[in-house]
Amino acid sequence: MLESKDISLEKAVLIGIVTKDQDEVKSKEYLDELEFLTYTAGGDVVKRFTQKMEMPNPKTFMGTGKIEDVRQYIEEHNIGTAIFDDELSSAQERNISKILNCKVLDRTNLILDIFAQRAQTSYARTQVELAQCEYLLPRLRGMWTHLERQKGGIGMRGPGETEIETDRRIVRDKIALLKERIKTIDKQMAVQRGNRGAMVRVALVGYTNVGKSTLMNVISKSEVFAENKLFATLDTTVRKVVIQNLPFLLSDTVGFIRKLPTQLVESFKSTLDEVREADLLLHVVDISHPNFEEHIDSVHKILGEIKSADKPTIMVFNKIDAYKPEPLSDDDLETERTKIHYSLEEWKNTWMSKIGNNALFISATNKENLEDFKKRVYEEVRQIHITRFPYNHFLYPDYDENQA
Repeated sequence: MLESKDISLEKAVLIGIVTKDQDEVKSKEYLDELEFLTYTAGGDVVKRFTQKMEMPNPKTFMGTGKIEDVRQYIEEHNIGTAIFDDELSSAQERNISKILNCKVLDRTNLILDIFAQRAQTSYARTQVELAQCEYLLPRLRGMWTHLERQKGGIGMRGPGETEIETDRRIVRDKIALLKERIKTIDKQMAVQRGNRGAMVRVALVGYTNVGKSTLMNVISKSEVFAENKLFATLDTTVRKVVIQNLPFLLSDTVGFIRKLPTQLVESFKSTLDEVREADLLLHVVDISHPNFEEHIDSVHKILGEIKSADKPTIMVFNKIDAYKPEPLSDDDLETERTKIHYSLEEWKNTWMSKIGNNALFISATNKENLEDFKKRVYEEVRQIHITRFPYNHFLYPDYDENQA
């Protein structure tokens, strides 16, 4: 668990289940990520609860005995928040709230709350508010009966008690208003993108907290906010980058995550348009993370949802400075050697070898192998530029690292 001594953090318990589709290892991975999400939102996880089940209980998510264990622990330790790893139905949330007598959140609600914290511009705030309203609409019944014991904190940012009332019509009107506001801003942003001319567009994509913003800062010599928390970047940042004498536009986009709420994918449509309209994707991966292959799959899935999976892509395996394979002693004959024991060189000889020169291994923080990175990006951008402007290719010679 994440160590925390900050008494201002909100005490929370995490709740997940183990099923035939989600074994104990997978459940632990998801709860580890949920704990990081909770920490990012301003919470302190004091305990985890898991239960093996065929499928979630339609009324209380967990079995009655287990939910009673959770209730007793919450009562004895004065816990204010219970966070479930899967999205709860309105009925489950209502029933669980009555039993636990505390604030009940699910993974979706938690992610929406983090987005509400991180939204800096009016456009981002509007997008988050729309996603929250669409999440809350089917859950209005009974949601406000227990708000008296939910005095702010995690999960209570955004629209708030005063704006979302029990009348569904008011919420629907609010959603319609927000959609119109977003549509107006979308048109303005489309004009802005059109005004950038025919410059080659490159977009940084990847799982949240993989180092996209750090890489953006290094190669664009700008100061994009970067922090070791999930969703540190929410608003898309676009910078003009010049490698040698070749200019192109580089955008840093919001990080993806497993079980990303569909409401967010929809409301952040225009933000993701930077990805849709990019000529080249730089898929940044935190290779030091034990589940980086799953992260890659999650990003591919979302790219597919926004019809960007077939774009030219360079895989950028970042944080090689932090990569540490699990040691395997010579006398440990019973332990099977698996991927967790691979060295970086061994990884390069796996499926990564099929990517060829579109697999790069760098450390953005330590600026390791950045010349190779710049050279590869230059080559790809130059090729796109030559295709677009066939008569101007003589302006851009082959890469010379002494001039980079």
